[in-house]
Amino acid sequence: MWSNIKKSLEGYPERLKVARVLVENGLSVRDGKIFLNEIEVPPVRIARVAGVDRRTVSETLIAIKANRELRLIFEGLRSAGHSLKEVAKHLDLGVVEITPVDAKIPGILANCAMILTKNGLSIRQAIVDDPELSPEPKLTLIAERKIPGELIQKFLAVNGVAKVSVY
Repeated sequence: MWSNIKKSLEGYPERLKVARVLVENGLSVRDGKIFLNEIEVPPVRIARVAGVDRRTVSETLIAIKANRELRLIFEGLRSAGHSLKEVAKHLDLGVVEITPVDAKIPGILANCAMILTKNGLSIRQAIVDDPELSPEPKLTLIAERKIPGELIQKFLAVNGVAKVSVY
């Protein structure tokens, strides 16, 4: 998806910044307006986050509307929802963050989830960064309770796992 967006906005680095903010935040573009699910977001807010002026946001919205492929992508975007990662500590939940050697290696999510399951931990949430958008994608698993430190070695033994952080 991101490679298609980059190709369509080639030669317009400022518009690409706007597109990145939209994608990273799950913001859709419908009828020339920006939405977080059903909440309209003012273009000036996007401009501030992207580090561009409001006109660049407007030009990006026009470019998206004019390009069928971009329009289909951005009309369909939705926020992935809330993340418990930042509040896990306060809720007595456990968090394990997995950094892969290569995010395209199959089985990392399944095998790491199985480690938690086999150790009696229920997964409350799984968040996976898109390797096309994130320079260092991670898998974050949030469990119903604290994750025992002895599981770190098991996670590190999973094919394709480079680094593990538990907190």
